[in-house]
Amino acid sequence: MGSAWNTAVVGAGIVGLLTAWQLRLQGHTVTVIDPEPATQASYAAAGMLAPVSEVQYGQQALWDVMTAAQAEYPELIKTLQQASAQPTGYRENGTLLVAADTSDRQAVADLVAVQQGAQMEVTALTSSQLRRSEPALSPGLAKAWSVPGDHQVNPRQLVRCVTEALNAPLEFFPQAGPPAHWTRKRVLRVEQTPPGIRVDYDDASGSVFDRVALTPGLGYSQIKGICEHYPLQLRPVYGEVIRLRVRPEQLLEGEEHVLNSTIRATVRGRSVYLVPRAPEDPLEPLGLVVGASSREDAVAGTHAGSVAELLEDAIAVLPAVREMEVVEITTRARPGTPDDRPYLEAVTEDGAVVISTGYHRHGILLGPLAARLTAALLSGEELSDHQRAHLAVTRLRRD
Repeated sequence: MGSAWNTAVVGAGIVGLLTAWQLRLQGHTVTVIDPEPATQASYAAAGMLAPVSEVQYGQQALWDVMTAAQAEYPELIKTLQQASAQPTGYRENGTLLVAADTSDRQAVADLVAVQQGAQMEVTALTSSQLRRSEPALSPGLAKAWSVPGDHQVNPRQLVRCVTEALNAPLEFFPQAGPPAHWTRKRVLRVEQTPPGIRVDYDDASGSVFDRVALTPGLGYSQIKGICEHYPLQLRPVYGEVIRLRVRPEQLLEGEEHVLNSTIRATVRGRSVYLVPRAPEDPLEPLGLVVGASSREDAVAGTHAGSVAELLEDAIAVLPAVREMEVVEITTRARPGTPDDRPYLEAVTEDGAVVISTGYHRHGILLGPLAARLTAALLSGEELSDHQRAHLAVTRLRRD
């Protein structure tokens, strides 16, 4: 039983926090270790749950895993709502794929053909259908397709909700472990020793645990010990995300937002997404999240050209963006892998240490499935055929 185990989760992005939550539900006594929880890629993420519209050429191995991960969300939201009064930020609002001009139309149509060939639900819209569903979009757009099954979650709200759930008494979950412990220190080394798994911190102190989940994102390469025995090819992939405020006068009478669906557009061959966001605080006005830049140029700060292109493309799709207020521009690095498949595997003979990292642009989407698989491995559960198939996609690739 998990209740017999004292378990550490090293790294508190969304994958680490959801892993801690699953472990607690299974009875583990959980310690979350991170000097600054949820301040890296998870903080910047727009939170699209899009196994269809996130499909990319050459990544067929991930498609089933992405679909399975999205299917985890309703149950995750249900359990979190039983444990926390915080909103989860989960919205089933669908997605539209949009092509700005005729050349973009062909590029998007080619991808739609691949999606439909894989039995994904993507439906072409007529111009009148698009105008009725999203009247604020530019009237000159070349073509649009509906992806009703792709949704979104507000990662910042989800983080607050999971954190509260980790700290709360769980009267509805009698098998759950105690409230989580939090250690705001940087981990220097993780090593298997005779008493258990020793974790050393940057203040010269350390702790010993029965089980450890390593979910540190790009920080993985900075940890000695077990991480040195399993070197991973992680690289920083930088991206900018712009948060805008919708002004009240931009809404017509009866409108709740300028957009009803998430928009994923191709504009002059570039990708841009626009995510309608309900306010994180009920007293705040509505927001819009704009993103999709992806850079590997080693510019860790905000890249002016990327911001300019995102705003230019967003305005081309939704002219109302020009009149909105810029609230925040966030730049973070996502942990990329050579083939964009994450790493998830138990790496000690007794299954006491699981590595879970490298989620790149899919961390929010894959988080619940990654958490469930990691908890199953650390708890010694018998894996189902589906779980084994998912692990076959994510397990470490050794050169």
